[in-house]
Amino acid sequence: MDPDGTNINIAPFPLPATAEWQRRFVDGVLATEGVNVPRAALEQIAPFVDQPKSLLYSPRAQDKPERLRDDVLVPIRTDAGTALAVSVRLMGVAGTTWWHNERISTAFRSPADPARGDKPLLPAVRAWTAMTADGTERTFSALRSEFRTLSDLIETIERSGNELLGRDGHRPYDLLEDLVLNGQMEPCMYIAQQLVLDEASVDDDGAQRPAAYWAWPAVRGNNRTRARQTLLGLTSAEVVTGVPMAKLGKDSVDVATNPSFWVHRYAQHLNTTYREAFQANNTDATAVRAAKVAVVQAHLVIGSPTPERLYRIVQSSNRRDHVHPPLEFRPNDRSRSLGRSILGSYSAAGILPEMVADVLAGTQPIDRLPEGPGDASVSVQRDWRSMRLLAEFFPAEDDARRPLIRAALSEPAPSTLLRAHVNRRLRAWSALTSESYPEPWNPRVADALPVALAKDGVTEVEVPLTRRTLADLLACADTDPEAFEELLAYRAPHWLAAFDLIDADRGSVGAQRGDSATDQTVDGEESLRIRRGVNNAIAAMRNDPVRAVALLRELALAMDEGDRDPLQVDESGTRLDQVATRAWFNRAFPKTAATAPRVSTGQPTPGAAAAPPESDTQAVKRLRRELNEILTSLEEGVKLLPGVVAQMRAHARAAHIDQPLPEARAQQAALQVTGLLPLLRELPELLLALGNREA
Repeated sequence: MDPDGTNINIAPFPLPATAEWQRRFVDGVLATEGVNVPRAALEQIAPFVDQPKSLLYSPRAQDKPERLRDDVLVPIRTDAGTALAVSVRLMGVAGTTWWHNERISTAFRSPADPARGDKPLLPAVRAWTAMTADGTERTFSALRSEFRTLSDLIETIERSGNELLGRDGHRPYDLLEDLVLNGQMEPCMYIAQQLVLDEASVDDDGAQRPAAYWAWPAVRGNNRTRARQTLLGLTSAEVVTGVPMAKLGKDSVDVATNPSFWVHRYAQHLNTTYREAFQANNTDATAVRAAKVAVVQAHLVIGSPTPERLYRIVQSSNRRDHVHPPLEFRPNDRSRSLGRSILGSYSAAGILPEMVADVLAGTQPIDRLPEGPGDASVSVQRDWRSMRLLAEFFPAEDDARRPLIRAALSEPAPSTLLRAHVNRRLRAWSALTSESYPEPWNPRVADALPVALAKDGVTEVEVPLTRRTLADLLACADTDPEAFEELLAYRAPHWLAAFDLIDADRGSVGAQRGDSATDQTVDGEESLRIRRGVNNAIAAMRNDPVRAVALLRELALAMDEGDRDPLQVDESGTRLDQVATRAWFNRAFPKTAATAPRVSTGQPTPGAAAAPPESDTQAVKRLRRELNEILTSLEEGVKLLPGVVAQMRAHARAAHIDQPLPEARAQQAALQVTGLLPLLRELPELLLALGNREA
């Protein structure tokens, strides 16, 4: 009996097929209709395929080649295109972790970030191309990524595995133990990828290492691949670049790079260990714990009629898991996936060019666009990408994108869109915008924009996106109210969040005690964190336009000069020698209170040119903005209600004063008012709609 009580299995870990059967497997795959995967990629995975003979069909006609059986072919259909996979049995060590997994994208610096950052760069992927015999370039069903050195390649693979380990979501079971006890129940999906090195690598003994490696990363089943390899005692980096001979049971410092060699030796080593553990009744041995994942079912992507779109096709299922998350993925990862799904639907419909979609998705650098701002400053490149994303996510009523984005997000009709629907789009825009920055921020900072953005489109709202250049907007913001409003609405929340001057939310009232250098007072004493929403911060900047414009210019300059810390500005807009912090921002732009709406006096804004008399249309826009400010003040006051009541009750108890309102009732009242606020946010649009109906 086995240590787990099942029947004896002397050798649960199979040996690779013979060289002849590996060759026949490769030839049979390439002879199958619809297959266009590179031969070299198949030769790399062939040693891991268990019993390749069972996958092949030999026609009776002598002039027809051996090919894959029809029943092992798996069609893949997505909104980005179609592909073809083959269902095989792979040895448990096969495959590698995929660093473009949506859950771990925020752990790397995006290729879309034009500035240099401290985090490692996420290598861009492109379709694999090669010259054919007739001298033409052909695209194959494989991907290609480039690395500077072998160390960079290994570090990227290892980092992806480590990040997966820390971002497993709220999985209600232990994946590693589930594989030990039950094996792998669902097949993973793997895609061919060539990893090219810019610099040749030489071992300590002077031996030349390959300048390129073929790998099969898990575009579905990343965590299972990592967990299987952990059980088997290997890493994804070793599977790609070579396994130390010491792990093969040999007393040597050499590294085995030929999969046919080391897979054979490693299987023998594990089988020997398994028999020894059986005799010693050792259930904790590596070979015993990994026995049920010695061979697993898998899908290998081997073809596509649109191989140039292969990356988007194979990412579809992983992105859908994040759009409809089963494991409560992190907000940034989920929102980025949602945004990429939207861009993918545009690209599949032929509305958005592939390269533009990749740049907006954050998988390609912006300088690859022939007509993009690749040679502009960092702030301009970031702004171009962010505003292009905003326009893509909030198309006008007659735009062909509107039905596509509705389908991608399963939204109701535009006339019935609610705040929750609009916030999903805004958070996707915000999360993808942060791809161009060193660190992501809470994507809820963009929730300040109105619902009309989705109903009417970004060019038809109160503050329309004019497509003016960033340099133009910054230059005239102190004399042009419309430019100032456009900067406040579409740039300020992200810029302030990028430099940690604001956040989407300050958390509970009990967690307001300062905990960082950004929360220090002028005297260096610890300050209370001020709980304020993004709307409140923008309203405070609107009340001090001279200082606000100077701060926005300083933030853009800080980006262009290498993402340095921005400096403070005084009331006159003059730069100071002190670093701008969150505590300074809260003092410079104090939190607004619930006050009566501002009444237009007909006087120009300080520092702005005299404005013409207000028209009825302008009055409607102004009053809508003032109504939004009142609602913003209500939101801020409701957040403070439970804390104020708690403090009041504490002091009342000390003074022996009865308090008729229990704390639980105060919390309940706050929740009730908070639930009404989203409906009140629709009030300006409702009033206009009722007015039109009466007219």
